[in-house]
Parts: sequence; structure tokens; C-alpha cells
Amino acid sequence: MKEKDFVTYEYTVRTVKAKDRARAADVYEAFGWEITDTRNSVAGNTTLSLKRARDIRHRQELIRLERQAEEAVAEIDALERSKTFNANIFAILFGCIAALILGGGMCMVMLGSGGVAVMVCGSLIGIAGITLCCMNYPIYKKITEKKNAEVTPLVCDSEERLANILEKGNSLISAENI
Repeated sequence: MKEKDFVTYEYTVRTVKAKDRARAADVYEAFGWEITDTRNSVAGNTTLSLKRARDIRHRQELIRLERQAEEAVAEIDALERSKTFNANIFAILFGCIAALILGGGMCMVMLGSGGVAVMVCGSLIGIAGITLCCMNYPIYKKITEKKNAEVTPLVCDSEERLANILEKGNSLISAENI
């Protein structure tokens, strides 16, 4: 009677953003995981179902490297988000203030019963509000460019560290297959 090779697997499910699906696949495959299923959700996320052999050699080291890789990916994502975070906050606040100034000028023109002087003053305030609204986007771009110049080297360093971790994991998997 022929004996079957019996392999037990460990399973996990990871949810990632749809745009990060390829990177997540690379990360988990470097540590011996095999993608068994992918499902897209309405929220723009992708759920990856993964499996890997339980009797894999160097399992503890692979788990440690996998955690380091997940931390590096989270760091890269946080750095990418930080590129526009401050600029978004500034643009929202500055835009609200500019809109309030514009609205104040409109109120003076529309509701002012002080005659021509109030109407001229309201028009000037309204023009100032419109000018501030128009200045919001160029200021946003400048803040974003400045932050991007600061963060890009950090992102490159983190991606290099991630690549080194993935190479170590892949070399452990490759050493097992020899």
C-alpha cells in the first residue's frame, strides 16, 4: 500500500487596502505563505486568505521577520499619509476662514443699511475673501512639497529595510527547499 505525504497547514486571513494588494502578496510570499483566495470588499479593501506548511523549518525566525516586515509596511504607510496630513488640516481651516470672510463681506453688501460706504467696505472684504480662497491651493501645494521633500528619504530607507527583511525571509525559505 502506498503511503501519502500528509502536510498540515496553518491558515491566516489578512485585510489590506486594494492598492497595497501586490505589496502584501510579495511580503507574505517571502515568508512561505501561499495565497489561496482574494476577496474585494465594498470599502476598497482586499481580504487575502493565506496558508503555509506547519512543519516549515526556521518557523520562529520567519515569524519574527514577518512581524518586522509588517511593522516596516505600517511605517511606510504612516510616512506616506504624513505627506499630506498637515497640508490638509491647514487647507480646511484656511478655507473655512476665507469663506467666512467672503460671507461677511456679502452680508455687509446685502444687509447693510449704512449706504454706499458699507457696500464698498463689504465689497472689499468679499474680494479679500475670494483672494484668500484662491490662495488656499497654492499654499497647500507648497506645504505638501516641503513635507514630501522631508519624508521621501525616510520612505526610501524604510523600503530598503523592508526589502532586506524580505530577502532574509526568502533566503530561509529557499534554504529549506534545497
